[in-house]
Amino acid sequence: MAKKKIYWFCQIAGWTLLIMVEFVAYWLEYGFDIDLFYLAIANIILGIVLTHTYRLAIKHWNWVRLPFHQLVPRVLTSVLVLAFIMTLVNIPFDSELLPDLFVKEPVAFMGYMLSWGKTMLAWILSYTAYHYVERTRDAEIEKILLKTSIRETEAKVLRSQLNPHFVFNALNSIRALVIENPNKAQQGITQLSNILRNSLLADRRKTVELREEIKTVEDYLALEKVRYEDRLVCQVNVDPKTIYWQVPPMMLQTLVENAIKHGVSKPVGGGFIELVTWLEHDMLQIRIRNTGILGSKEETGGFGLKNTVQRLDLLYGSEATFRIFQESENVVCAEMTIPMQSDSIFKRVPEKATTE
Repeated sequence: MAKKKIYWFCQIAGWTLLIMVEFVAYWLEYGFDIDLFYLAIANIILGIVLTHTYRLAIKHWNWVRLPFHQLVPRVLTSVLVLAFIMTLVNIPFDSELLPDLFVKEPVAFMGYMLSWGKTMLAWILSYTAYHYVERTRDAEIEKILLKTSIRETEAKVLRSQLNPHFVFNALNSIRALVIENPNKAQQGITQLSNILRNSLLADRRKTVELREEIKTVEDYLALEKVRYEDRLVCQVNVDPKTIYWQVPPMMLQTLVENAIKHGVSKPVGGGFIELVTWLEHDMLQIRIRNTGILGSKEETGGFGLKNTVQRLDLLYGSEATFRIFQESENVVCAEMTIPMQSDSIFKRVPEKATTE
C-alpha cells in the first residue's frame, strides 16, 4: 500500500475511532442524540483538517530538518493552537447540548484544552517522529550513495592512471625488434594491443576473471623478455581453481611491472619473477616473488604499491590484505588475499597451468 493511502487510512480511521468511542460511551449511558452524532461527525472532519494542515506546514517549512531544540517549541505551539481551535469549536455546542456538564465543571475551558491537547500531542508527536526518522533514514541513504559514488570515482581514477605506465615500457621493448626481428616485433605489437584493450576495459569494469589478468601479465612479461632476454626468468604458476576468481583489472600487471622496475632491472645479471596463486580458506592467495632489495622509500611506497593498497581497500575493505617484505637477502615477496566478491564457477583442470 502506498504511503499516501496509508496516511489517509490512519487519519480517517484514527479520528473516527477516537471520536466515536466517546460518542458510543455517551449513547450507552444517556441514549442516542442525533445532534451529538452530528457534532461527532463534525469533530472527525475538523480533526482531520487541522492535523492535515499541520502536516502541510511541517513539510512546507521542513521542520524535521531543524535541530531538536528548535523543533520542540514548534511542536508544543502547534499542539496548543490545534487544541485551542478544537476547544473553541466544541464549547458553544456542548454548552447547549450538555448544560449539566458546565454546571459541574466551572472551568470547563481548561478541561477541554487538556483533553484536546493530549489528543493533538499524541497525533503530532507520532507524525513528527515518523517524519524525523524517515528524514534521518533518507539522509543516511544519501550518505551511503554519495560515499559509494566517491569510492567508485576514486577506483575509476586509480584504474585509469595505469594506462601510460605500461605503454611506455612496452613500446621501448618493441622498438628494438622492428629492424632486427620483424616477426617478433609483429607478435609484440599484438601483445601490446591485448594489454591496451584490457587497459581500456579496466576503466569500465571493477573486476575481471583472474585468467584474463594472468593473460595480460604474460603478454607484458613476453614484451619485457624481449628487452632483458636471458636476464629475466619468468614463472607463472596458477592454480586452476582460481582462474575464475574476480580480481581488480590491471593490478597484477602493475605489481609485476613494479617488480621488474625496482628489482630485476637493477642487478647486472638480471633476476627472476614468480607469480603463484592458490585458494586457502575460501580466499584467493596471490604471491609475487622477484629479485630485489627493499630499501628506498620509492621502492616500498611507489605508485604501483600505493595503487594496489587503495584499490583493494575501495573494493573489499578490510577483508583484503596486502603486504610486501624482504623474504631473503636478494628476494622481495608481495602477498595479497582477495575475498570472493561474487559467485564464481570454478572449473577443475587435471594439471596446474605452469608457464616458464
